Amino acid sequence: MIRYLSLLQPYRMAAMLSVGAIGLWAYSTRPLTAPGDKPDENRFTKIVLAEKLNEPLEMTILPDERIIFIERHGNVQLYSPTTKQVKTIATIPVSTKYKDKEGTETEAEDGLLGVNIDPNFAKNHWIYFYYSPAGTEPKNILTRYEMKGDELVLSSKKVLLEVAVQREQCCHTGGSIDWDRDGNLYLSTGDNTSPRATLYAPIDERPGRGPWDAQKSSGNTNDLRGKILRIHPEADGTYTIPEGNLFPKGTAKTRPEIYTMGHRNPYRIAVDKHTGYLYWGDVGPDAGADSAGVGPQAEDEYNQARKAGNFGWPYFVGDNKAYNDVDFTTNKSGDKFDPAHPLNDSPNNTGLRDLPPAQPAMIFYPAADSKKFPFMGTGGRSAMAGPTYYQDDFKGAKRAFPEYYNGKTFLFEWMRDMILSVSYDSEGKMNNVERFLPNMAFSHPIDMAFGPNGDLYVLEYGTGWFLKNDDSRLVKIEFNAGNRKPNVVASASQKVGAVPLKVTLSSEGTKDFDGDAMTYQWRVVSKAGGQPTLLNGPNPTFTFQKPGQYKAILTVTDAHGLKDSREIDVLTGNQPPAVELAITKGNKSFYFPGEPIAYQVNVADKEDGSLASGKILPKQVMVRATYQNEVGSQGASEAGHKFSESTYLGTGKVLMEKSDCKACHFTDKKSVGPSFIDVAKRYKSDANAVASLSNKIIKGGGGVWGDAIMTAHPQLASADAGEIVKYILTLSDKKVATPTLPTKGTYTPGKEEKGNLVLQASYKDKGANGIAAQTTEEALTLRNPVVALGSSNSQSKGVTLFKMATQPFPIVIVMASGTNVAFNKIDMTGIRSMEFAVAVPKAQLICVGGRIEVHLDSPEGQLLGQTEELTPNPSNDPADIFKLSKAKVNVTPASGQHDLYFVFKNEKAGKSPLFVPATVEFSN
Repeated sequence: MIRYLSLLQPYRMAAMLSVGAIGLWAYSTRPLTAPGDKPDENRFTKIVLAEKLNEPLEMTILPDERIIFIERHGNVQLYSPTTKQVKTIATIPVSTKYKDKEGTETEAEDGLLGVNIDPNFAKNHWIYFYYSPAGTEPKNILTRYEMKGDELVLSSKKVLLEVAVQREQCCHTGGSIDWDRDGNLYLSTGDNTSPRATLYAPIDERPGRGPWDAQKSSGNTNDLRGKILRIHPEADGTYTIPEGNLFPKGTAKTRPEIYTMGHRNPYRIAVDKHTGYLYWGDVGPDAGADSAGVGPQAEDEYNQARKAGNFGWPYFVGDNKAYNDVDFTTNKSGDKFDPAHPLNDSPNNTGLRDLPPAQPAMIFYPAADSKKFPFMGTGGRSAMAGPTYYQDDFKGAKRAFPEYYNGKTFLFEWMRDMILSVSYDSEGKMNNVERFLPNMAFSHPIDMAFGPNGDLYVLEYGTGWFLKNDDSRLVKIEFNAGNRKPNVVASASQKVGAVPLKVTLSSEGTKDFDGDAMTYQWRVVSKAGGQPTLLNGPNPTFTFQKPGQYKAILTVTDAHGLKDSREIDVLTGNQPPAVELAITKGNKSFYFPGEPIAYQVNVADKEDGSLASGKILPKQVMVRATYQNEVGSQGASEAGHKFSESTYLGTGKVLMEKSDCKACHFTDKKSVGPSFIDVAKRYKSDANAVASLSNKIIKGGGGVWGDAIMTAHPQLASADAGEIVKYILTLSDKKVATPTLPTKGTYTPGKEEKGNLVLQASYKDKGANGIAAQTTEEALTLRNPVVALGSSNSQSKGVTLFKMATQPFPIVIVMASGTNVAFNKIDMTGIRSMEFAVAVPKAQLICVGGRIEVHLDSPEGQLLGQTEELTPNPSNDPADIFKLSKAKVNVTPASGQHDLYFVFKNEKAGKSPLFVPATVEFSN
């Protein structure tokens, strides 16, 4: 019954809930901020230049602000700011698949991977590409081409460098190209190693398992994979080795091109042209938890190299957390690797046995919360590095970024859709990190660069992997230091209805960030043609007399003449149906398992008729009952509540849409992982599927669908993972959309049901006067009678809410007598008793106990009842500290909706905390 606190690990909770721990936790989650005048986020504007791209990977900006970006399957695209169009200027034949020993071809990460122009492009017109050439020879190549006008001269190709790879198994290609101020070219390469046999370090030394051993590449001083290379291209298409690389030229069993080694997949790199420091994001492995005898949980890394070095993979991750030397033949665990003296004794190693000392990452973070770097949040991981901004580079630029960002590096997170701004002290050590434009939406940014005009360009890959995504884009972020155009918001009191249709048009929410006076003009335009009607003023009223499709366009102009517009579609000629769903008998806030709920649906439509008249048939009305967890419907307890997103789609689908699931899975076709429908079919008859698949989502795993690995998601609560699995399992059923309940009757919740009950009713009319059919939906949400106190609508001062990542609601800690929590508009009809589940820990929190009073409408309102005195739990055993005890209250009968206050009392408590109330169960 108590399903919130029971999930907590007592040891962890005991440590975290101590008063000192709470203070430390609150401090550690404060975002790091840099000093100075931070510019208003509203001075930045995101402009979409192109969209629906086909796997865009990297871009380079020409001196005249044209942009070249590459798509993985070989297209070289050119965006022109003059024409505002994208055109394909070349297609380079590339390999995008790998073929295993059985001859099976599978989509890989190979293809056209990197691009950058020569520092002297204005004179020599050279452009460099890194790609996997088509053909049977497994290699990637760095090439140079000449560009004439808008033409890439394919006959001018020169191959500077070849990187031998294996194409038997996926993954990790790297491929990013950048330059330093001395004309040295930096190229990142991935470890070219399959991660699909282990969630930890891929160091499989068994015969024939080279593709699963990163010691052949990242840990190999004589191999170019898993590295960042530094070379100096020469005019004849060759290259020389600059001074200061990791291994001097001529050193036995080494490659002199290596600048840094020990990388897994350094997908985006960037060189600070002023300091010469190299930055990159390294995409980490998949383990969701530490494993004794194997190694640490997975972390992604942001790195800084001020000089050449070894950054540890596959022996270390993050701040040099060490893996164990596991024997994959016997599965026996050896000693942990030593970051001061890493050794590579793999039979697949062709380089030095003794490696340079491992260097720790600058920022490192797992999928779950990071205590050291809390600004990273939680979720999937794909760290990438962007440019460092200097104002001196943009003197005379039209829209240079402000001084606030001078000397800061822009890092970004592909999976989490975030950009970070990082600043450093005089020695180059990171000292501040903050989110850049946290309220601006991005769709998996995969490259960033500043253009000559000072704008920040962002290439967005889009949601799905190996897919031409509708939300893949090339965008430009402009900073406006001067007058800004108005931010326009337009709405209408009605957007569809029968004629005559009187509509109030509204500009509410429109603002000018500079405080300028604004003028408003509306144009009402029929899509059928004719003269527009002009209306002045912010909120005019207009009556549509004829059926049709219209646009109402609001243009707002500031005092300096800058303007912007928004438009609204209005459809006239078909009145949407009216749907009413009412509970005719019983409590309107709660359901009680096993007890029938009487309900009735009424539908009326101006054109179609009504249920009451018989012109609308009951079978045309959809009525159904579903359950969702309380998080998905919090605050939805009032009768007449509209369908929430989770009501439309189901809680599991909403959670899945907000996660990173679709980066590796599609609904109906294979991607990196299997399709959701295939998963549903395989596990359809498995009674343990929800538990086993939820566990795999949280902890990661593989082996069921070939060598594909499920990345760990430790940030997900078990209940949320279960909801996702439940949704996926429904996809194997081809359900017919027919009513599951009559329009009038009773519904009896099952005795084992959990979560909140949502009764839904909807009707789709037949359309009229050429206007499409309209659907109206109504829903009533009845809460499960067991309610978490942490889901209360308000809390008084003296009540602390403590949120743990694994819990759907915060934990309530009562820190003082006379405090309360409140629930809004609770129907008290038929409620006769309440039972509280409360922990009174004497250890850790030193709670003194007390009582809970139940009041109507205010903390001093009518007293309905109170618990007996709750006394502290004397146990010091960590397993018992937060043991829950039950306290029942028989309440004075009341009826109708009331705000309900639970008031916590102990007049002798002084400054001591009282207790930790978990849940209350309402009973009739």
